[in-house]
Amino acid sequence: MITVRPSSERGRSSTGWLHSAHSFSFGAYFDLRHQGHGNLLVLNDDTMAPGRGFGTHGHRDMEIVSYVLDGALAHQDDLPTHQRQPVGPAGAEPDGDKRDAPATGILRPGDVQRMSAGWGVQHSEFNALPDQDTHFLQIWIKPLFTGIRPSYAQKHFPAADRRGRLVRIASRKGLEGSVSMNADASIWAGLFDGAGEAATLALDPERLAYVHLARGTLKVNGVPLAGGDGALLAAETGLTLSGGGQAEVLVFDLAQKKQAAP
Repeated sequence: MITVRPSSERGRSSTGWLHSAHSFSFGAYFDLRHQGHGNLLVLNDDTMAPGRGFGTHGHRDMEIVSYVLDGALAHQDDLPTHQRQPVGPAGAEPDGDKRDAPATGILRPGDVQRMSAGWGVQHSEFNALPDQDTHFLQIWIKPLFTGIRPSYAQKHFPAADRRGRLVRIASRKGLEGSVSMNADASIWAGLFDGAGEAATLALDPERLAYVHLARGTLKVNGVPLAGGDGALLAAETGLTLSGGGQAEVLVFDLAQKKQAAP
């Protein structure tokens, strides 16, 4: 079963310097019909004005993934070097990403950042450009293990690698070179433009899937989507993406049961 979540029906918020579209309930936007999909809790489509951003603020017990579409997003946090790798209770440590990462970094298109908030982290995010908006997706996924030591990872996925195919960019075990995360989920990204570019993905019908079309046009199992639309999938055995027109898309494989928020 496929249910389309039209972009026009997403929640909206604006602070003057930040314009957001919320696929699921977030902040002042609350809709009982849209409280996440499985363990995917938040998918915000954010456009941030030049030089503006979120000052230092805290998170805990959440896997937060940032994906930049345009511009440059500056990130700074309070994690010391020895916490910049996945560390936690026995069995909780995602594999891969065992390298250190800088406390301050800039994300550009093709960069994926995962922050495991764990027992608590303070961070800030700003548009690093003085004369251009930054457009990015902010994704929150419920973690498998709570109370772990906070950690951070970042990786670049070139556009050429994502052209006409789905590339796994984040997963529980850091599969296929993806960024690892403390969540029962995987995320793929792809770019599709023209009849010759298509991709298929096998799905477990006992799990859920979600497709977010960040921009362009695309067909999901024959169902047309436009930029900003989402597609909630349940009891599907496969996914086919076709008919893309300047499309940039994220695909999520998700656990059925949504855990309670911390």
